[in-house]
Amino acid sequence: MPKNENVFSSWRGWCGRVTSRLVHRGWRAVQRAGAVTAERPGPYRFGRIGVGTRLAFPQGTLFGEPWIEIGEHCVIGEQVTLTAGMMPDVDLGPEPVLRIGNGVVLGRGSHVIASVCVEFGDDVFCGPYVYVTSDNHSYDDPDQPIGRQWPRSAPVHIGPGSWLGAGAVILPGARLGRNVVVAAGAVVRGEVPDHAVVAGAPARIIRRWAPDEGWQPPLRTPAPVPIPEDMTVEQLLALAELERERTRGGVELEREQERARARGGVGSEREQAGERDVEVAGQGLEREPGTGAS
Repeated sequence: MPKNENVFSSWRGWCGRVTSRLVHRGWRAVQRAGAVTAERPGPYRFGRIGVGTRLAFPQGTLFGEPWIEIGEHCVIGEQVTLTAGMMPDVDLGPEPVLRIGNGVVLGRGSHVIASVCVEFGDDVFCGPYVYVTSDNHSYDDPDQPIGRQWPRSAPVHIGPGSWLGAGAVILPGARLGRNVVVAAGAVVRGEVPDHAVVAGAPARIIRRWAPDEGWQPPLRTPAPVPIPEDMTVEQLLALAELERERTRGGVELEREQERARARGGVGSEREQAGERDVEVAGQGLEREPGTGAS
């Protein structure tokens, strides 16, 4: 009987592994087929979608696509919501409402809600669950539910090269300059100048770069060394192996130095003890003649 149970357990384990592989392989096939690109837009008709851009599957809520323009080589993560207008099937006029520049990255679960102009500059990178909106609830009338009151709307601009950390919220009317860093969880409204770092809710400037002063307050860590553009994968692997060898050699050298210091410490203590014995003996010899003379 134990033997039969083992056979049954092995068979069940094998079936589980095969099923798991098939499920994951099938899901990857579905993701590839469901991704939206310029060549395979699926059911969506964007105002523009550039070459090399990919919206990962499954997508979030998408509507108002004719008023959404997406540049080239963008990466739109899974479950990202992109909407133009308050609701689907509304004519928003001749001009695009949501503009996303070239090389923009929107992390998983992010939301971009635009009923008036929302613009991303080139090379804006966003972490997961970033929320950008041109609309905010109003609460002027104390007798009406807030969700039923007409929202306040204002254009939003995110400057090129900026980085929005995970969970950042960009409110209506925000204008971010070039190469702005928004810390994770920050809530941004109003103007943010070029080359600034903002954090908090509401966000405030905690660091800024100026041509004559550099970063103020100064950065705590040195800038990383960039990888040369012409370096191949093989060269990077060889460099990583060389760095590992150098690290191991440095560790061994430190251990050898510690052992040498330990040996040197014991020897020096013995030498000092011997010198003290010689000194004491010499003092005794000096005292004997004096005692006899007295």
